[in-house]
Amino acid sequence: MPDFNAQREMPTVLLIDDDLVSREVMATVLTMSGYPVHTAVDGAASLELLASGQCVPGVVLMDAQMPGLSGSELIAELRALTRAGIFAISASQPPAEVTAAVDGFLLKPFSPDDLRKLLEARAPQPAPISALDPDEPVVDAKILAQLREMMPEAKVREIYAAILADLATRQLALDAAIAKRDAAEVRRIGHAIKGGCGMAGAVQIARLGALLEAMKLEAGGDDLDNGVRLLRDLHTASTNLQRMLEAGFTA
Repeated sequence: MPDFNAQREMPTVLLIDDDLVSREVMATVLTMSGYPVHTAVDGAASLELLASGQCVPGVVLMDAQMPGLSGSELIAELRALTRAGIFAISASQPPAEVTAAVDGFLLKPFSPDDLRKLLEARAPQPAPISALDPDEPVVDAKILAQLREMMPEAKVREIYAAILADLATRQLALDAAIAKRDAAEVRRIGHAIKGGCGMAGAVQIARLGALLEAMKLEAGGDDLDNGVRLLRDLHTASTNLQRMLEAGFTA
């Protein structure tokens, strides 16, 4: 699919339509709206245009029903020549095999805004940002040293093993609470994680617990997505602690 940059550059459109009036009207409207447009009178002409390198589209708009090469056969040929998003355009619902093969469908007549919305809805979304700091220690070295002074190494390991077992249960409860938008339960679990892991010096996990404790899961907000991200980060932090435990806290 076309990737819009920070300046929201309009993708080049390859418009394939055998109807002269429809083709010219759509090309004119799209051009006036800022889209660079190339046109082809049929499927064969569009393939020749792509093969020649004269057109490198970000979007292909193809009439769903044309004489000659068309439909799913044309779509397969287009896929072999371009990585552009391919959208069927038609005044009626296209055949099922066509809608299954394309990236989307626009009903004629459509506006440039309809096309923009369709492209934005299918544009790649940025990868979610992790709340984990790669420079943050998994375990606070000072607290770990204090624990080792207070008790045998086996007991220290037992404490961290218990933390991991408890986290496994709490992660399941968090998953259910976030899905239900149960903010009170999420905050309660986050508070418990922050307190227990903070005492044991599990720095990464304790900070994630604090972030969960502050969540609101407000209706219409993005806190639900943040909760899912924090749950994923919590799993990663747990894995980091597990690896340290297995390595004898030498990593």
